[in-house]
Amino acid sequence: MPRKFFRKYLPSHESVRRNRYIALFGSLLHHPNLWHLNRHSVSGGLAVGLFSGLVPGPLQMLTAAILAIPLRVNLPVALITTLYTNPLTIGPLYLIAYWIGTLFLPGEGSPLSHAPGFDLHNFGGWLSAFLAWTLSLGKPLAVGLVVLASALAVSGYVAAQLAWRAYVILAWRRRRARRKSV
Repeated sequence: MPRKFFRKYLPSHESVRRNRYIALFGSLLHHPNLWHLNRHSVSGGLAVGLFSGLVPGPLQMLTAAILAIPLRVNLPVALITTLYTNPLTIGPLYLIAYWIGTLFLPGEGSPLSHAPGFDLHNFGGWLSAFLAWTLSLGKPLAVGLVVLASALAVSGYVAAQLAWRAYVILAWRRRRARRKSV
């Protein structure tokens, strides 16, 4: 992958170790895979981020960090990947999760009603109405969220592995073609 491009934006191991805020965590954040760009670390970080992105509420990045550290996958990739859920995408994703949940638990939960309309002027009221609507969906939503998050994580991991492998094969072929032409 274009590691040189990303290396400009990722911190070095030494700058991470010297950071005074990270020093509070001791050696917990010193594992090289948390910051290194390799196929397994990036694929794992993508999977953790996709899984954590469907955690309800503002706990997505915290969940991604809590999962990425013991799994020793790329922490910045895991945190950034959680951003696929936002106020525009969370509604459709939760509807898909509810539909998946009804496939696993037929007859459970209340009938599906319309989500409350987004109101920027009364964001707090909209947020509480959205949470009440989400809780009214019950078990199908909870099961659907776990199934959808797991499916997204597995598909993201496989896609990243395949994309990385394809990039490496193409780079080998280009290198071989350059050597033959010289």
